Amino acid sequence: MARKTGILVLASVLLASIASICDSAAIFNPISDAHRSAASELFSLSDGSFGSLEETYEALRTFVVLGIEKEPVIRTSVCASVAETLSSPSSALKDLFQALRVNGILKCEINDKAFAEIAFRLKDSVNAANLLLDFYHSIGGLMLIKDQTSEVDVHLGDADRIFRSIKALSQSDGRWRYSSNNPESSTYAAGIALETVAGLISLASSEIDHSLVATIKNDIMKLFDGVERYDDGACYFDEKFVDAHGHQDPLSASSSVVRGITAFATATEESLNLPGDKIMGLAKFFLGVEIPGSAKDLYHQIDALACLGNSRVSVPLILSLPATVLSVSRKDQLKVRVNTVLGSSAPPLSVKLMQIFSSGSKDASVIDQELKFDPDHAVHVLETLPKNIDVGKYIFSFEISLQDPEHKKRYITGGRTKVPIYITGLIEVNNAEIAVLDSDIGSIEMQKKLDLSGENDVALLANHLQKLRLSFQLTTPSGKAFKPHQQAFLKLRHESGVEHIFVVGDSGKKFEIILDFLGLVEKFFYLSGKYDIQLTVGDFVMENSFLRSLGHVELDLPDAPEKAARPPPQLVDSYSRYGPKAEIIHIFRSPEKRPPRELSLAFLGFVLLPFIGFFAGLLYLRVNLKNLPRSTVPATFAFLFHLGIASVLLLYALFWFKLDLFTTLKALGILGIFLMFVGHRTLSHLASVSAKLKSA
Repeated sequence: MARKTGILVLASVLLASIASICDSAAIFNPISDAHRSAASELFSLSDGSFGSLEETYEALRTFVVLGIEKEPVIRTSVCASVAETLSSPSSALKDLFQALRVNGILKCEINDKAFAEIAFRLKDSVNAANLLLDFYHSIGGLMLIKDQTSEVDVHLGDADRIFRSIKALSQSDGRWRYSSNNPESSTYAAGIALETVAGLISLASSEIDHSLVATIKNDIMKLFDGVERYDDGACYFDEKFVDAHGHQDPLSASSSVVRGITAFATATEESLNLPGDKIMGLAKFFLGVEIPGSAKDLYHQIDALACLGNSRVSVPLILSLPATVLSVSRKDQLKVRVNTVLGSSAPPLSVKLMQIFSSGSKDASVIDQELKFDPDHAVHVLETLPKNIDVGKYIFSFEISLQDPEHKKRYITGGRTKVPIYITGLIEVNNAEIAVLDSDIGSIEMQKKLDLSGENDVALLANHLQKLRLSFQLTTPSGKAFKPHQQAFLKLRHESGVEHIFVVGDSGKKFEIILDFLGLVEKFFYLSGKYDIQLTVGDFVMENSFLRSLGHVELDLPDAPEKAARPPPQLVDSYSRYGPKAEIIHIFRSPEKRPPRELSLAFLGFVLLPFIGFFAGLLYLRVNLKNLPRSTVPATFAFLFHLGIASVLLLYALFWFKLDLFTTLKALGILGIFLMFVGHRTLSHLASVSAKLKSA
């Protein structure tokens, strides 16, 4: 129990330290193998498919972005579903759209005639549409047909009119409505509208009025004016509108907007001049989600990052660290990676360490040192840490500079990036000693040196008129006095299980605690006897945190007065209560004595004498077996009668060898009834035969 309690104390120290770390700068890492593993698990096959065509597209799209090969496994079954949906005249617009999306990835065998029929139907739907989702599914379906075949005409003639019909659903704040009858606006709908407009621009048979395109660019800027922001720089679009389409959370709403603006920028081939910090903030938001717990959330995350990583808007570059904990004792090197959000290699660039902020201080050391690039491992390395860096928590500020001016037009770096770095090391423990002092003049009665890096087993004697003093020093690798994030703890545990924990004070030069037993007798419940001494020192930057047993002190305390508090009842060890019990050893009865073998054989001979007499009697009486009945039924009863006699004899034998008397009597009763029945029938037959012979 003592060791468990000490471990809990040490764990609380470390957890409290780590909790304070979470308040500092955040770390964002690009997509990794963990996302690929999660995708394979979340998008699991059920009966050879992923479910609906929409769920199938989300799975396939995620696999394509992450580079997971799953198409051959589901191609046959999914293509059959796609062909059935596209060939059915009763398929809804949404189903046609989802089937075309899936076909765009799997490339199922759909002929141009089927595409032409679908395109004709979608064009009619565009002209008759008045709902945003109808425009989205119809125009999106035509765009998918355009990408999958060049033999079908998918261009729209009256594009300006359709454009104005869609634009009529927009709002002044950049959001859109799903229909003209619903006054509520939606951020998720804004992303759908931007995708729809982008598709319409690509499908227009003639150039659309540039003023209409300019209004959409203005709507995008208004939409970005309402973006939400976290303290770590992450940005997201919130969704407050709830309708029949369901509630869209910030992840799906932000993903929809990103898809919309990237599609619009690709279709117009114009620069949107969006704020780079907000684009970087969106990338941080999606990466900050880490690994979502649902398949749909993972799709929204991966699809949005794929749009950001391959868009014409701006491609964010993410600075990450393979390790954020560095040891000065091992002389670890600081390594920095710069990748796109999908983990692809970044263009040629340089990384500078600009500033270092120490924990709990707003002042920063100006470094302005460029890191050396290692092309073999694609990392930027700071070979040696600055000399003024000691163990502790720091915020390192980096700045990325692109080398090619053309790359500055496509990539964004987000300005300076702050990353929390934790410098650890081996802390030296010096001048550790424990002593028993006289209470009056403070003279040393007994003193022991301690080796807190090894084992200790000191034995001390003290009474209530004396004091116990423990002192030691902690020094960092650079020789400075070290103060743990939490104080050191001294624990005294009585042999009855009662524990007392004290905080070891820090004077700046050394740690020291003095226990005056005279003032602690009530706290110790006047319990004399042996007290085990244990010291706990821990910190998240201290590589050699320890929980050390120092030995024991034998305390002689006065007897407790009548009204003194009693020690609390000690908790029962759950292992002793619910653990394995002692093994039960069974004592069996000793085998009974048996008679000699010769006597048993003689008894067996006497048992067989009646059988021998029976056969001798049959020979003496000259039994004639020729009178056995020859008819089928009488012969059967005669056979059963003799079989019953044999069974009775066998039962006698089993009685002597195995059966008990009760079982034998039950069996004999059943056999007796059987023999009486078949014997009566047999004798009746013989009597009738004899009577016929006499009458003849």
